[in-house]
Amino acid sequence: MTDTATLDKIRSYHEELTAIRRDIHAHPEMGLEETRTAALVAAKLREWGIEVTEGVGITGVVGTVRGRLPGQRSIGLRADMDALSIPEQTGLPYASQNAGVMHACGHDGHTTMLLGAARYLSENRDFSGTVQLIFQPAEEGRGGATAMLKDGLFERFPCDAVYGMHNMPGIPVGKFATRKGAFLAGAGAWKVVFKGTGGHGGATPHLATDVTVAQAQYIMALQTVVSRNISPQEAVVISVGSIHGGSNQSSNVMPAELELTGTMRCFSKPAQAILDKRMEELAHATAALNGCTAEVELRWGTTPMVNHGDQTDVAVKAANALVGDANVNPNAAPITGGEDFCFMLDAKPGAMIMIGNGVHESGTTPNLHTPLFNFNDEIIPLGVNWWVNIVREELKLG
Repeated sequence: MTDTATLDKIRSYHEELTAIRRDIHAHPEMGLEETRTAALVAAKLREWGIEVTEGVGITGVVGTVRGRLPGQRSIGLRADMDALSIPEQTGLPYASQNAGVMHACGHDGHTTMLLGAARYLSENRDFSGTVQLIFQPAEEGRGGATAMLKDGLFERFPCDAVYGMHNMPGIPVGKFATRKGAFLAGAGAWKVVFKGTGGHGGATPHLATDVTVAQAQYIMALQTVVSRNISPQEAVVISVGSIHGGSNQSSNVMPAELELTGTMRCFSKPAQAILDKRMEELAHATAALNGCTAEVELRWGTTPMVNHGDQTDVAVKAANALVGDANVNPNAAPITGGEDFCFMLDAKPGAMIMIGNGVHESGTTPNLHTPLFNFNDEIIPLGVNWWVNIVREELKLG
């Protein structure tokens, strides 16, 4: 278990950190628009005597803490700052003041926990090397990790390894979970537009090219991609999210154009390549079969997020030291959610861990990305201490 002196010290920050978290929660900002949040982060880091660089990847912030002891190793600790386009329904006194935007994924808590670690490290620099505190913008689909990497994140702030942490509702407070290898899915969006002539559905359907039949056949054919092109030992998802075509005011008109959109998930880059190939091939083939044409767009917001072996061991050791082996699951099931920390793990060795956000007393725990979700302030000291333990493991923090 962790030394009580460290946790007691961190708990002395709890009230201040809770106030920071609730302030961020009340003022959520969308990705690459986190000007207020980034300014708050930078101000706190400077207040604690930490070297600060702003505007990394547009609105990202990096704090650099150098240890007093000799050593060249450098590690990155990353938290995300952005919110989601979801109207909040929690009714909390610190609920979102920005209409239609809320912290529905707990990034307010992630930012706060890393700030708590920053404060502790600024006051306890007996470690060998450098810690880069990476406050990332735009995790939720707007390319924040990529923006920071393109802005020279790891060239300007060298890291031998990089770590991330995400809260998980439904996991009890005091528990952690991670796994080696693919942990979160590659997540993509797709759109197919079928184009035909349209026509009179009652009088002359035989003179029309029918895009409705093409879309119906395509939706059924999509299911064969998973069942017949992917190994049954791999988890892959293709789902249809919307179908748009025609008008309910003109039910006798066969539409000339019909749009399908959806999502796709997988846990390996070979599976990504198969999805890209087969989903496009099937769209064009189905269109041709019905005398139509198809336009296809496939976009991956994230690749599979793959935890590196040695760094996962470090993440597990840091959690074990805090809450004990019995409360850490090192072989958690893969999660089909996406996380753009994947791009940092493509660039550097590292790992992400999940920290339990608690189970609601009602038995129904609001999930991430829902209007009732709220980060649990009770876990702030645990998250801070896990970050501190990562530094202890990697840089021999005293």
